[in-house]
Amino acid sequence: MSSSATDSSFKKSTKPSVRYQPLVDRRWFIRALEILPGVTTWLLLVLPVVLSIFAPMVVVYGIIAFYLFWLLRAFRYSSYLILGYRTMGKVERTDWSERVDWLRHPDEYLAKAERRMRDLLRTHPSAASRWQSFGSNSQYRQRYLELHNQIQTLRDIQGRQTATLDPDSIYHVVIMAVYNEARDIIEPSVKALFDVDYPAKKIMLAIAYEERGPEETKQVARELADRYADRFGLCVAIEHPDGIAGEVIGKGGNITNAGRQLAEQLQGQGLDPERVVVTTFDSDHRASRQYFSVLTYLYCIDPNRSRKSFQPVPMFYNNIWDAPAPMRIIATNNSFWHLIETMRPHRLRNFSAHAQGLRALLDTDFWSVSTPVEDGHQYWRSWLAFDGDHQVVPMYTPVFQDAVLAETYPKTFVAQYKQLRRWAYGISDFPYVVRHCLINSRIGFWNKSVHVFRLLEGHIAWSTTALIVTFGAWLPLFLNERFSRQELAHQLPVIASNLQNIALVGLIIMVAISMISLPPRPARYRSSRRLFLLLQWVLVPVVSIAFSATAAIDAQTRLMLGKYLAFQVTPKSRRK
Repeated sequence: MSSSATDSSFKKSTKPSVRYQPLVDRRWFIRALEILPGVTTWLLLVLPVVLSIFAPMVVVYGIIAFYLFWLLRAFRYSSYLILGYRTMGKVERTDWSERVDWLRHPDEYLAKAERRMRDLLRTHPSAASRWQSFGSNSQYRQRYLELHNQIQTLRDIQGRQTATLDPDSIYHVVIMAVYNEARDIIEPSVKALFDVDYPAKKIMLAIAYEERGPEETKQVARELADRYADRFGLCVAIEHPDGIAGEVIGKGGNITNAGRQLAEQLQGQGLDPERVVVTTFDSDHRASRQYFSVLTYLYCIDPNRSRKSFQPVPMFYNNIWDAPAPMRIIATNNSFWHLIETMRPHRLRNFSAHAQGLRALLDTDFWSVSTPVEDGHQYWRSWLAFDGDHQVVPMYTPVFQDAVLAETYPKTFVAQYKQLRRWAYGISDFPYVVRHCLINSRIGFWNKSVHVFRLLEGHIAWSTTALIVTFGAWLPLFLNERFSRQELAHQLPVIASNLQNIALVGLIIMVAISMISLPPRPARYRSSRRLFLLLQWVLVPVVSIAFSATAAIDAQTRLMLGKYLAFQVTPKSRRK
């Protein structure tokens, strides 16, 4: 069944509005909400075809307006991508271990920063002038701005020390969900936790495996937990029983089972849930070197930390050199899309690897066990349970993940399509969110309306934009013989083509950033392979339609028809 009908954990934490309670539980109402996104998508795809026959001028003006809107959005996304990439680079260059130390000794660091500022202004007084941002004195201006930001931040920490947590009291729990992956996938992810700039003894690792999974993976999980037990504060393998009533097959039940067991154990040891931060990883996820330092700092300074999730940037770069060209395009697009979203925190949602305080997880009964898309759904569960007082905080530091790669190309293409379809099935949150917005009277009307609109609009744009941009301008010309004799019918594709050419600026920016952000080339590949990674981008229109848009339409149509999607594990493979 759909999560919109089965996730009961929400009802324990919301404040119901009696007015709408009878309505939201009606099966016909739930089905109407499940049907709405698919119907909207199909109407947007079919109407231009019908109108091209009977009212071609409506299509002409509609397509031109759509292209202009799409072009403006493309430029805006490109600017966000540049800003996001620069911000991520700045965060990676920052010493976050030192930032964490600021929380321990803010007075000492503030005195040092103020002394350095005085020394700088004494030797280069013009550094305080904004007109020195260019030219030979720009380095002193940059240093002035860095010190100014440090001083402001340290004063802010000083002013709210009573609300700031001691970083030495923080423990990190990593729940790594595995199912059928081999040792060469799981073990490097475990070892990556040794390379972080954070004490391993303050990290607790739980390898969560499935009873229904293959025996080989179970054995790997138990062996790794035993082998690395002395490296972490705690390292355990936890089996998720099969066939638990009320659970659908998926990651949510696995990590929830592990989270509940760990919470019971940690609370039994006297640990304060507010001082435990839980990160969920898949078996291929590798944290950046500063991941835990960034997370510790952001968590400790936030006075509303129990109402926040913390989202790193998913970068599908682990095996980017090995994946086929279409998968590389999709992996890069997905990485950059989430980087763009970090520049719009009001739209940011949980995706894949994310972190949340144990206190918040206890308040929401961990993750949903009734949906195959538990990560994005966790945002909505938290937002609704906390009456709209929940935000996702961008961390601007990466967690490296695998691009889709199976044993053969056909299997890889099928696996990629299924992964995108599962992500697109996040539209199943729409009925859930609408229903519970109606019965939660403590969230403001406009707040609820904006959130519901963004959820629906994002998925509709996913399923329709590529098809409309590619084919929309040609429909009146080919479907209406009488209109095809007019000059406007022939000019519309030309106008659309010109606008597409202008939008290529955004694609060039994406290609440039993708090339400079690639991980080092494996020795098994010649330098000429970089040329193929550049030429692959001519496949963008095909990939956008054949994989992305089609998968989104498939997901929405399944929900519309009541053919609910089950969880499917994406196969993981590495070239050697």
